[in-house]
Amino acid sequence: MKLFFALLIISFVLSCQSGTTKNNTSTTNYELVNNWPELSKNYYLGQPTGISIDKDDHIFVFHRAGRKWTSPFPDSAISNNTILELDNESGKIINSWGANAFIMPHGLTVDNQNNIWLTDVALHQIFKFSHDGKLLMKLGVAKVSGNDSLHFNLPTDIAVADDGSFYVSDGYGNSRVVKFSSSGKYIKSWGTYGNKPGEFIIPHGIALDKNNTLYVADRQNNRVQLFDANGNFLKELKNDMQVKQLPSIAIDNLGQLFAIDYDPTKKKDSTVNGSTIFEIDSSQHAKNHFGANGSTKRTTSWFHDLAIDSKGNIYVGDIIGMKILKFKLKK
Repeated sequence: MKLFFALLIISFVLSCQSGTTKNNTSTTNYELVNNWPELSKNYYLGQPTGISIDKDDHIFVFHRAGRKWTSPFPDSAISNNTILELDNESGKIINSWGANAFIMPHGLTVDNQNNIWLTDVALHQIFKFSHDGKLLMKLGVAKVSGNDSLHFNLPTDIAVADDGSFYVSDGYGNSRVVKFSSSGKYIKSWGTYGNKPGEFIIPHGIALDKNNTLYVADRQNNRVQLFDANGNFLKELKNDMQVKQLPSIAIDNLGQLFAIDYDPTKKKDSTVNGSTIFEIDSSQHAKNHFGANGSTKRTTSWFHDLAIDSKGNIYVGDIIGMKILKFKLKK
């Protein structure tokens, strides 16, 4: 009888540990920076869908300025500025632009030349701008989707190599990655719908490391896939939590990979479990999950994109709370 009760207790403990929102650590190395960013009381920040960082550690944010995803998409461009440049310390606005140019903002990337790359899922287009907002390149046909060298179908994000060539995760409508030369010439594409290596269910975020290894956040497969510059599959990195989304990744100056996830499971109060930020090491070990309040506990949030500055501070856009969060390493 004693053995029976001992086995029953062990079984209960193991079942508690196997839940979808378990944490593999009870502490976190990061803490939330309160009262960041510093925006005026009258400023309306829409859903912050894209975040990246320039050479001066200024934070660039692509946001929807009051517009929300609807089906079908609206037909008109957003009349307010959709791109913010923020001081990383104070969070004050340095510059803003992008009015009357975008219908449904999504991804934002700053390359090593300080150019700003953007994706618009309603326009089915990708854009390259100078640091101050001058249009330098536009690919895709406005409001026309497709799956060839000239069209995208709801493209999500862009990663730019040191030589200027770039990759587009394409996206919600297509399940592929597309590679272009620095001048915008189509080179190749790869990927189909599915969960096998080299397949995607919403390739949502994309990043390059210093060796030109391409990392793709395969959102609905809750994983990151690695490819070489020619699109050859290298490795799969899995989240250690069984949730429905892994929307985006970022690589810091030390080459460490960070990711965000999202668990839409409803709590008793009808709010969702929410998102965490976590690290993934080279041995496929996910660690150090922490949520919107800086603790290991999930709170209602939906992290859509993240970026890391030169000091290791982490920035995420929460599209439920419609706010940008900054986390710093604990001293």
